[in-house]
Amino acid sequence: MTDPFGFLKVPRRPVPARPVEERLGDWREVHAGQALLPLVSEQAGRCMDCGIPFCHTGCPLGNLVPEWNAYAASGDWHAAYERLHATNNFPEFTGRLCPAPCEDACVLAINADPVTIKNVEQAIADEGRRRGYAVPRPPERRSGRTVAVIGSGPAGLAAAQQLTRAGHSVVVHERSDRFGGLLRYGIPDFKLEKVHLDRRIEQMRAEGTAFAAGADIGGAVGAAELRSRCDAVVVAVGAGERRELPVTGRALGGIHQAVDYLTCANRVREGDYARSPLSAEGRHVVIVGGGDTGSDCLGTALRQGALSVVQLDINPEPGAARPDGEPWPVYPKVYRISHAHEEARGRGGRDPRLFSCATLHFEGDAAGRVRALHLSAVESAGRSPLAGTEQEIPAELVLLALGFSGPERSGGLCEQLGLRLDGSGNFARDAAFSAVGGHAPGVFVAGDAGRGQSLVVWAIAEGRAAAAAVDRYLTGSTALPAPVAAHDVPMTALGRMRYGDR
Repeated sequence: MTDPFGFLKVPRRPVPARPVEERLGDWREVHAGQALLPLVSEQAGRCMDCGIPFCHTGCPLGNLVPEWNAYAASGDWHAAYERLHATNNFPEFTGRLCPAPCEDACVLAINADPVTIKNVEQAIADEGRRRGYAVPRPPERRSGRTVAVIGSGPAGLAAAQQLTRAGHSVVVHERSDRFGGLLRYGIPDFKLEKVHLDRRIEQMRAEGTAFAAGADIGGAVGAAELRSRCDAVVVAVGAGERRELPVTGRALGGIHQAVDYLTCANRVREGDYARSPLSAEGRHVVIVGGGDTGSDCLGTALRQGALSVVQLDINPEPGAARPDGEPWPVYPKVYRISHAHEEARGRGGRDPRLFSCATLHFEGDAAGRVRALHLSAVESAGRSPLAGTEQEIPAELVLLALGFSGPERSGGLCEQLGLRLDGSGNFARDAAFSAVGGHAPGVFVAGDAGRGQSLVVWAIAEGRAAAAAVDRYLTGSTALPAPVAAHDVPMTALGRMRYGDR
């Protein structure tokens, strides 16, 4: 265990990000080259190894946080790497992208500063990769069973890796030209450089997982026909049905969905474009939506050279302290500053967000392009506009970061597999991840497609749990670990946790 008094001797010190002006000049990760191992080991030593590690309950994967903290504190990076991967297929993703509900559930967070769990997780993953611990782990024997995974986001990748390691022959089908889903095209490089994604896919190929790009299942490739050729199918297509903003002027040029904007920016990084066709360079940008996607748009627009950026959030500004209705250890809604917000404040000296406001309508120019956005303050209870608070702000590029309302309705996947939608607009499934209403057994649903838009850590947890369910369906039993199923999570603030894009 770590020093039981470490948390009394050592103050919390997160790994520092690179200077704002430096990182605004490139697309490298904000912490690129900043994982200082002595600092991380010292911070891991603050872990109390408490009797009931509530950090486990804060993590959908059930990560063994005190165990790998103890190994990191002593510099045993191999043991730390093994314990980290016992519950998480892709800690280099979660260590960069997860909002770390485990830290808010840390026992220290009751009345002090929690352990920097997220920093420790990323450092262990990166150091293990650097030392060569991330070797392929192919199965010792093959089962002779075949599984098709539809979707190559974190849920699909986690399910595929687990099933391959269990001995099944797995093919991951991806509609796009590259693998990774939103990890590839929705997450900017300054949060996740794609080399980490490419390395994992290379590892999975070496283990025996096959990948098929440009495979539009339900469209060019019949979903029912695919099901007939496989022993099981995992539907992990994510929640791609975008929310809209039905106000006057929405059809004007220059108003785009955030995911399209981020995809174009990421394609520049992939070498598909010399310059983004939706660039913010030299424009007044307004982002509608106060969540993580909006923050990603903000950091992207700043790096592209936007004249100004404003982010609109219909919710009231949270306070600095936990609300009374969200006590420890749940993940509270408090005022948080992302790296993109920090970058915007560095330029203009203020938070780029406007809270408790809603878009009324857009105004265009003679060429049919958006010129301005009219907004008003809203009352907190019903979010209704408040009379007399209307104002106009310049808007030459508007990005709608309003989140998603479940899997895409278009295409033939739903009909061809006989999938049903639940009351939230997601693919219905039972407690064992089996699709409800399917034409044939052996169809399973994992990730945002069944849960609704959520966190990368939930996607990986669901992928692992679905893999265990598939293995049990194919063989009658399973040795694959299964994190707590989404259906069993209490409806606490963590259980309801979603990306707050609205």
